[in-house]
Amino acid sequence: MALPTDEQEWVTYLSQVHDHELRELKALNDEYELRSPRMYMHPEIFREIGDRLQQVVIAWPMLVVDSLEERLDVEGFRLPDDDTADDDLWRVWQENNLDEASQLAHLDALVMKRAYVVVGTNEDDPDTPLVTCESPLEVYADIDPRNRNVRAALRRYQSAGSYARETEYLATLYLPDKTIHYERSGPSGQYDEVDRDQHNLGVAPVTPLVNRSRLADWCGRSELAPILPLAHAANKIATDMMVGAEFVALPLRGIFGIGPADLEDEGGHRMTALQAILGRLLTIPGDDQTGGQAREFEFTSADLTNFHDTLNQLARLAASIAGLPAHYVGLNTENPPSADAIRSSEIRLIKRAERKQRPFGGTWERTNRIVRRFQTGEWDPALRRLETIWRDPSTPTVAQKADAAVKLYNLPAPIVPLEMTREKLGFTSAERARMRQEDALAAAQQAAMFEAQTAAEQMGTAGGDANQPAA
Repeated sequence: MALPTDEQEWVTYLSQVHDHELRELKALNDEYELRSPRMYMHPEIFREIGDRLQQVVIAWPMLVVDSLEERLDVEGFRLPDDDTADDDLWRVWQENNLDEASQLAHLDALVMKRAYVVVGTNEDDPDTPLVTCESPLEVYADIDPRNRNVRAALRRYQSAGSYARETEYLATLYLPDKTIHYERSGPSGQYDEVDRDQHNLGVAPVTPLVNRSRLADWCGRSELAPILPLAHAANKIATDMMVGAEFVALPLRGIFGIGPADLEDEGGHRMTALQAILGRLLTIPGDDQTGGQAREFEFTSADLTNFHDTLNQLARLAASIAGLPAHYVGLNTENPPSADAIRSSEIRLIKRAERKQRPFGGTWERTNRIVRRFQTGEWDPALRRLETIWRDPSTPTVAQKADAAVKLYNLPAPIVPLEMTREKLGFTSAERARMRQEDALAAAQQAAMFEAQTAAEQMGTAGGDANQPAA
């Protein structure tokens, strides 16, 4: 199929491809939000119990994603030749509220395979381009398989209407040299251009944030893919356990010699067999051998241990696949683990977070190159070596971090400089900048005191020479 040749063809093409994928993306999002459809449940159970029992949903999808996302925090950007982070790029980051938005972008990428970062012109402040994170539910980008660049991207969204105005259906097309804004009167109408930005960047100002990309698949894969079958099975077992607890966890009484038709509810209506069971009463119609006499009996309550064992086994499988420590999924031993054991159990999770930092960091670095291009009108070749500063994904104690950092700095020949030591200790870019100011002020005060002391000593020496008697 030939690529589109004009703007309207790009809008149509990207809309169709995006629509084809939206169902899968929404299903993944529902799994994370615990709105997934009921799996493995027999229709007869729903028909019988109705709304009396709700399906139990165990939040493993949310746990797997959140445990990883919580360890992905950007702290700045730096060139390899610089000792400190780039203050201007961090200023743009802060003014676009990317501290919060980057977390949402990482979350959507882990759940729905990818997210997008878009850079645009800021008419109010040209030195601070607009940088926004976009959901894959609204944006789709076409990737050139030769150079992995975005050929074109489309964002479709709508503004919620109110009693005072109608819902607006909007779209934005991102091309290498221009960004075009559209609107249409209804969900199936024609897009009409309302504005355009002729930026002449040479690249589309959209950067995909892709999770689990492969050499032959740059669309990514959800972090939930290997977990969902186990989560669905666990939900089924947990729901069955609740059904078992409702029907057989308590002793069930029974009566030989009568049937459900012989029982009435409070309103005088005949009870069904299920109503009798739910009332902890099992009725068995009599025969000629009973002689018309009703006889009572009672079943022993059922043991639900088999459900517990199955859930624990599924939890072990889910934890091993997701790289989670056993205590994350509630598998605790009788003896509380030591602090060293807890840290060692997190090694796989820490390594997975570090593996995410590399491709995600590449997205933020490419975004910052586009930001600088918007600021200066030229591509900065130095930013090709830009690196993202990430917070340490491990969980050492403050004392451990301080001890290790100070030992590396206090050697006779320090292995790391003071600035990197502060960075390892977890201080933010703003805090380190304030520390440098305090260091400069303290150095200036110390130099002034030394100069005053030297001057005083010189004056004292000169005065002593003047008072010395002549020979």
